[in-house]
Amino acid sequence: MESNNQQQQQHQELVESKPDPLSISQLNISSSSPLPQVNMAEELLKSHRHSLSPNDGLPSKETWGESLDVVDVDFTDPNYDTIEGNGHSDPTSFDADLCEYKKKATIIVEEYFSTNDVVSVANELKELGMAEYRYYFVKKLVSMAMDRHDKEKEMAAFLLSTLYADVIDPPEVYRGFNKLVTSADDLSVDIPDAVDVLAVFVARAIVDDILPPAFLKKQMNLLPDDSKGVEVLRKAEKSYLAAPLHAEVVEKRWGGADNWTAEDVKGRINELLKEYVMSGDKKEAFRCIKGLKVPFFHHEIVKRALIMAMERRKAQEKLLELLKEATEVGLINSTQVTKGFSRIIDLIEDLSLDIPEARSVLQCFISKAASEGWLCASSLKTLSTDSGEKLLENSKANVFKDKVKSIVREYFLSGDALEVVHCLETELGACSSSQLRAIFVKYLITLAMDRKKREKEMACVLLSSLDFPAKDVRKAFSMLIESADDTALDNPVVVEDLAMFLARAVVDEVLAPRDLDELLSQPGSSVGEKVIQTAKTLLKARLSGERILRCWGGGGVETNSPGCTASEVKEKIQVLLEEYVSGGDLGEACRCVKELGMPFFHHEVVKKSVVRIIEEQEKKERVWKLLKVCFESGLVTIYQMTKGFKRVGESVEDLCLDVPDAAEKFKSCVERAKVEGFLDESFAVEEETQGVKEKSSSSSAAT
Repeated sequence: MESNNQQQQQHQELVESKPDPLSISQLNISSSSPLPQVNMAEELLKSHRHSLSPNDGLPSKETWGESLDVVDVDFTDPNYDTIEGNGHSDPTSFDADLCEYKKKATIIVEEYFSTNDVVSVANELKELGMAEYRYYFVKKLVSMAMDRHDKEKEMAAFLLSTLYADVIDPPEVYRGFNKLVTSADDLSVDIPDAVDVLAVFVARAIVDDILPPAFLKKQMNLLPDDSKGVEVLRKAEKSYLAAPLHAEVVEKRWGGADNWTAEDVKGRINELLKEYVMSGDKKEAFRCIKGLKVPFFHHEIVKRALIMAMERRKAQEKLLELLKEATEVGLINSTQVTKGFSRIIDLIEDLSLDIPEARSVLQCFISKAASEGWLCASSLKTLSTDSGEKLLENSKANVFKDKVKSIVREYFLSGDALEVVHCLETELGACSSSQLRAIFVKYLITLAMDRKKREKEMACVLLSSLDFPAKDVRKAFSMLIESADDTALDNPVVVEDLAMFLARAVVDEVLAPRDLDELLSQPGSSVGEKVIQTAKTLLKARLSGERILRCWGGGGVETNSPGCTASEVKEKIQVLLEEYVSGGDLGEACRCVKELGMPFFHHEVVKKSVVRIIEEQEKKERVWKLLKVCFESGLVTIYQMTKGFKRVGESVEDLCLDVPDAAEKFKSCVERAKVEGFLDESFAVEEETQGVKEKSSSSSAAT
């Protein structure tokens, strides 16, 4: 067995030592011996003909099903180099660096399989640097695990999921799997079941959201049809990812992870703090803290100890004494103490909902710790003494929080958005507090992020239907971004999740693009900034609107179809209106609206109908009849009706370019809609529309 492993190791090193085809342009070809060099170049091109795509190894992160296009590589960019695309201009330097990296990466993997210490691997990779070579670490980790027991395979999959994004950048993970699939033929020489094992690794990476599903098809197009790599990809797709309950099957293929998750560590921290409060035994508490073996996570101990001290007044002295001594003996370092206090400051508004005096109590803790010398108060954020004018009375907000959770969970079961609207009207009453609306949106998205695509799509549909003011939705996202660091401890893909929700809110016109800049200008965490930047990147992509609209399947809540893009739906609406106005059947028009399967997009029907009324006065009665029937039958709700009229109001300035008196006509439409009962009496034409009207009138007079 040992000799086989040595042979395999030598074989792998030989494969790895082959130059990348992209580096051929940098080979020094001697004029004295042209034939061997030409033959070498031809052989390299032949053996790697499938990896000459400019997209090789450069994926854009995919989220929850729909693929985003691979980012194109600009080969004219001076920052791009042909040797592995890693910015090396000197082949000798590149070979030496990669050779050194290979040796150290192999040692790191061997030690990890022996110690199962994830933190150590993360630290060693960071110290090693050379982030551009981490694709090799991915390849080495998986290839070594493939020839070992299920325990090592599970450990390898767990490690990749843990290091993803934080230590190993997504493009490097993508590139590592690209290299693995490409070398499947070589791996099969020494590992009889290489195709099956590698297929499970690929499927597991997709289930763990560290590889995009589009990886399968993109790599199939690059590989020869008769290669083992294609077999791997087909097996991953058809045997594992297409199977019922595939996620659970793939995750348990190697017995599940024995490693502690963040949730496990939090549970153990809670237990040790509770036991300490009951027994008062510091030595045992210290032993338990050491036994966790997560020094980078000690800020969670500080945070939970402080929260427990706020909740249990009698235990305050014990818990603060524990933190003080743990800091003095070096068990918890000063950086972790500061981070723990900082996290409490970031959460103080939410804590105040459950613990009314949390702000003043925390201020006392900070003063006490600073005076005793185990906290540097100057490194903390300022903790204001008041909660600000926007904070509600704690008791009222606390009751509302509990009801929000119940409302959202019921909505995820029933899919009844109208019931949610009714419940909110009942709960908010006449106050219509901006803070309460923000709390609702925050909990809606927070609960959806912990669930599947269906609930994520439902959350977006509901948010679009509620018609909350943009400032309230912006406030909710601000709260979510502020707490992104804490959320990341439970949800490793919080950046991708929250960024997609943020981008979807812009596409659904719940938020304006400028709201992202306003959120970015507010002080926040590094994770929060990454969320906003990721959302902006998603929105800049080609055809971003359609892609984001379908990120969780599209089609709304009431259909299981994959849904249509925004442009497709708008085109269908335009066609059905044209057919109806030209003499079509009213019942057929209503049926077509219903069959769109996107009730949250019915405001577009209203918008296009009102625009047609403004543009074609002679056919307005027929269109008014359609709006009336759709409204009275419940096909178009008053919320969608109101939203449609608002959309027209926002575009009146553009309409005035073709219809000079569009502002006046729109105002007449609003008044008639109120008479017909389509709009609430409180609906008012926006000031901007009035301004357009005045501007148009003055322009006409001048003419």
